[in-house]
Formats: sequence, C-alpha cells, structure tokens
Amino acid sequence: MEPSATTDIEALARTIRAWGREAGFGAVAFSDVDLTMAEPGLLAWLEAGFHGGMDYMARHGLKRARPGELVPGTVSVITARMDYWPAEAVSADAVLGDGGRAYVSRYALGRDYHKVLRTRLQQLADRIAAAIGPFGHRVFTDSAPVLEVELARKSGLGWRGKHTLLLDRSAGSWFFLGEIYTDLALPPDAPVSEHCGTCKRCIDVCPTRAIVAPYRLDARRCISYLTIEHAGAIPEELRPLLGNRVYGCDDCQLACPWNKYAQPAGLPDFAVRNGLDDASLTELFRWTETEFESRMEGSAIRRIGYERWSRNLAVGLGNAPTTADVVAALQARRDDASVLVREHVIWALARHGH
Repeated sequence: MEPSATTDIEALARTIRAWGREAGFGAVAFSDVDLTMAEPGLLAWLEAGFHGGMDYMARHGLKRARPGELVPGTVSVITARMDYWPAEAVSADAVLGDGGRAYVSRYALGRDYHKVLRTRLQQLADRIAAAIGPFGHRVFTDSAPVLEVELARKSGLGWRGKHTLLLDRSAGSWFFLGEIYTDLALPPDAPVSEHCGTCKRCIDVCPTRAIVAPYRLDARRCISYLTIEHAGAIPEELRPLLGNRVYGCDDCQLACPWNKYAQPAGLPDFAVRNGLDDASLTELFRWTETEFESRMEGSAIRRIGYERWSRNLAVGLGNAPTTADVVAALQARRDDASVLVREHVIWALARHGH
C-alpha cells in the first residue's frame, strides 16, 4: 500500500470512530478476520453439548469463526459497543430480594436491542458509503453465526471475563455488541490485557452453577438459556433455582466488581417500558395473550412468545412466598390451553400445597 493510501485508511478509521460515537456507540474498534485461535474452544464447547437445544450453533460450526466464509470478501470487522445500563430502573437487588416481584434481565427492560443496534450500524455503514462510495459490507447484531465476543476482544473493546462476557475497565459489561463485516482493509486494533485476576465472584454467584469453569458456560444450566432459548419444560430440579427470574439472569454481571464503572444507557430506547423493572409476578401472569402481544410490541421479550413467558412466570410463582393472590393466579390457569404452561402451573401449585 502506498504511503498516501495508508494515511487515507487511517484517517478513515479515525473518522469511523467519531461517527460511531455520534451514532450512540460507546466505542468502535477494528479487527482482522483471523479467529483460528478461537476454533478449538468453539469445537470443544459444541462437542460437550453445552449449546443445549441451540442447534444452529452446531449447524453453523466453524463458520462462526471464519468471517470470510460467512460473508465472502470480508477482510475487516468494525466492532461496536452500546451501553444499556438502565440507571433509572428499580434496583436489581431489591427486585431479586422480593420473591413476589418478577425479575427481568436489565437488557430487556426497554426496546429490543436488535432493532436499535442494527439501525444504528446501518446508518454508520451508509455514512461511510456516502463518504467513500459503495463498499462491501453486512451488519450483524446477535443475528447470525458471529463470534461477537471474540471479535470484540480481538479489536480491543475489552477482555473476556470468566463468565464469558466481554469486560471493559471503563464500562463493565452492561453493553450490547454489534459488527459490520466489510471489505475495507481497516487497521486492526490491539487486544487489551485481562483484569479479572483471581476474582471468581461470577462463578460463585451463579444460581445454577452454569459457569462450570472459568470461561466455560454450560448453557443447559444457564437461566438466560432456560427462560429464553429453551422451548420445552424447564428441568424440574432447576426450577427452584430460578427464583423470580422470569426472563434472563444478570447475577454474574451484578456480582462483577468492574460493573461499578457501568455506563448508563445513552439512548432513550433502553428506558424502562411497561413497568417491567418493578412488576409483580401475579400481575404479569394475569396478562392475556392479546395483552402480552400488545404490551411487548418492540420488546425483545416478545420473541419468546406468550407460552414461554407464561411458563417462566409459573415457575416464578412456584418459588414465590405463599399468598392468597399467588395461589389464585395459579388456580386461574390450572386448565391453561397450553400443555407446557399447565405442567408448570401444577408444579407451582404443589409447591404451595395445592
């Protein structure tokens, strides 16, 4: 590459970072597409069956670690971080400590992040195209076989914590990741050093012991997987461990010391909707399917559907303190149209002696 071309591409990289900030991203960085170091770990994870019922993980195989195969012509990846910590939400600890309230993972309290990030990333790509002309690219936000955390780690957006999530010294882990695969040969950033040390609070706090070893997660035991990705009955031996977590789980992040530096969400999209930061289990369980579809319009929660949502709430009610309201809410759906929901309602009623 000629010196002038080098100068131009470095100038473009600086400009992309600035545009990314203007688009609402907390940070933007660049990675090459060599993820061969991550392939053995990915294969071992799949071979252990830790992906559970997420068959697409095995189906895509190593394509996840080979950006050039997923999108031919890709030579660089623009990685981006968007902070989502809902600073105005009712304290997570307060909700988790009240068995009658429903705990919803902090990332899902507002608008569906898939839509927000995808739109912002596409706007960034369009701005680049307007400046340099058409270029090959494809936008991703947790939507395809992409090793998001590995790409973000490689580009220096942070290091991988023992809970497998990305950590940044100035922002903790309460952020979303997104990528733009591109044919632009952008200068790759260097990875940052790790700063977990001997700390293992995330491992110790996991309610279901899903973090089976540092950097190794068995999704089959993870509450986020069980309440979101898993389509069938939640294993009975794990139900009591879910507590009142009805959509996702944040315990490993809440326990992480680095999250004292978490950055509050910069976009109004992630503000709390429908009072989901402080709702009672009985209130949510009494929603009809029509109410669920209407209230969850634009929410990531809508993706799991009314049946799984009801299943999760039934488990939460089974773990709640016994009150007349809790028993009445469960009794009202003892004959639910869904076999899956009925099973969990009957289990929950038995927990309350009914």
